[in-house]
This record gives sequence, C-alpha cells and structure tokens, in this order.
Amino acid sequence: MRRGVWIALFIAVQAGCIAIVEPDLGRLWAGLPRLARWLSTAFPPDFSGFSDIARRAGETLAIATLGTTIAAAIALPLAVFAARPVAPVPFLYHPIRTLLDALRGVDGFVFALIFVAAVGLGPFAGMIGVALHSAGSIAKLWSEALESADPAPLEAALVAGGSRAQAAAVVLLPETLPVTASAVLYVWEANIRTSTVLGIVGAGGLGQELKNAVDLLDFSRVLAILIVIVALVTMVDRTSALLRRRLL
Repeated sequence: MRRGVWIALFIAVQAGCIAIVEPDLGRLWAGLPRLARWLSTAFPPDFSGFSDIARRAGETLAIATLGTTIAAAIALPLAVFAARPVAPVPFLYHPIRTLLDALRGVDGFVFALIFVAAVGLGPFAGMIGVALHSAGSIAKLWSEALESADPAPLEAALVAGGSRAQAAAVVLLPETLPVTASAVLYVWEANIRTSTVLGIVGAGGLGQELKNAVDLLDFSRVLAILIVIVALVTMVDRTSALLRRRLL
C-alpha cells in the first residue's frame, strides 16, 4: 500500500510538471531542420582572433578560482557555526543554516546579474556571484564533515578545557582536511562550468564571447568557443582529480 502511494505521488508530480512545461514534440520536430542548417554552417570552427577567446578563457578561470577561494574563506566560520558539535553559539545554528540555504538557493548566475547592476559589467561582478553562491555550498559540505567526524577527539579536547571553537580548530579541522579540501576542489570544478556562461549577463568570461557569436548567428565562432570551453573544463577536471587523489 505504501509503495502504491509513493508511485501514485510520483506519477502525479510528473503529470503536474508536464502540464506546466507543456512539452511539444511537434515544435521540436519542426525546429530540427533549422538547427541542422545552423550546425552545417559551424564547420570548420573559426579560431580567428584567438587571442580574444584566450583572454576570455583566462577571465573564466580567474573568476572561478578567485571566487572559490573567497567562498572558502567565507565558508570556514559559517561551517563552524553550522556544525552542532562545535557551534560556539548554539542558538545561531538554525539562523546560519537558513543563511546557507539562501546562499545555495540563489544561483551564482542570479547573484552575478544583481552585482552587474551594482558594480558594472566585467568579471568582478561574476566573481562576487560565484563566491556568494559557492560559500553556501562549501559551508554546508564542511559543516556536515564536521558533524560526521569521530567525536572522541573532540570530547577529549573539551574535557581538557578547550572551547568548542578551539576544539574545532585544533582537532576537527585537521581531521577532516582531506574531505573538506576535496569538497572545495569539486566546487571549483563546478564554478569553472558556471563561469563559462556568466558573460551572458555581462559578467565577463567566455560567456561574453559566446553571447556575441550567437547574437551574430556566427556558428563557426560558436563552435570554436565551445571547443575551448570543453578543453578548459577537461583540463580543470583532470587537475582536480589529481589533487584529490593526492589528498585522500
């Protein structure tokens, strides 16, 4: 009976989503020839003026890397306050958790859009957007690592007279370092992919170059930019995987 209820609920949710989205296979089928014509004009990829693409790729890498670094700095105190065993001010646990949910709930793309209006066009706005969204994600992962750590060393530190904050700094943070460092690397990977499209809202990076090419229907240029994006993401993925293997 319980399984039947869950199946019925799943079907009802999917039916509701279909009613809202209104997928239309006829429209897709009608649009495929137009897409095929565009793709036929994409070969060969246009790498002329490659210095502009390379500069935008550098912006993308810088936005993601600096944004992740700042996010980690913001996340460290938040993670301590959001971990029950070491929270120095217990009554702030739920407000901090709510703040983390808010930071994670608002996408970096939306933060970037807001800060483009606040600080102007360019990669600086994109970096702020990446940092704020990533701070929520990193802090949540770190707080969960702190909560799932072996409690015995923490209890020993507290019995010895240490405060919760001291116990976290001296005992739990070093103990969970491989896990927390790996989490930052995963977020950095994700931020590289996110940063490639931030330029669509004027926040710099490869997305800026991609938007210009799409607006001009220059699909050979679009293909060249997509090749660079895939190469950049692959390079970062391999680098991150190598670093994680060394940490664990």
